[in-house]
Amino acid sequence: MINVLFVCLGNICRSPTAEGVFRGLVQKADLTEHIRIDSAGTHAFHIGAEPDRRAQAEAKRRGNDISHLRGRQAKTDDFTNFDYVLAMDSENYRNLLSICPADGTDKLHMFLDFAPHLNRQDVPDPYYEGGFDLVYDMIEEAAKGLLADIQDKHL
Repeated sequence: MINVLFVCLGNICRSPTAEGVFRGLVQKADLTEHIRIDSAGTHAFHIGAEPDRRAQAEAKRRGNDISHLRGRQAKTDDFTNFDYVLAMDSENYRNLLSICPADGTDKLHMFLDFAPHLNRQDVPDPYYEGGFDLVYDMIEEAAKGLLADIQDKHL
């Protein structure tokens, strides 16, 4: 079993979107028995909250229901329980590094590293500035690259 964790700031926009997008790709590839998926935030702002209504609307528009997901905070144990810990941006990467045990740094990645053709490092936070459609597009591209990486290295 390969375990994948997507992480943003509050776990209500980018990371639940990534969880939903990636889950859909994994289901289409018939790999649900081989890949476990979760999401979290580096801060405790929205523990137990459902994804932002705008993130839910964009996901639903694209045939993806993320309404059942609930926010949780990333923790040190995640580096033991997950093979991939994927930061949505450099701020959250630094936040994750601060809780990462010395033997867990090889599991920590920037999510957009799996979509190098986008020529970006950070998935922008749409919470204040909008752009949920652009964020969804970026996440979809990186999720495809991540799945290809997992299939190539682990399955």
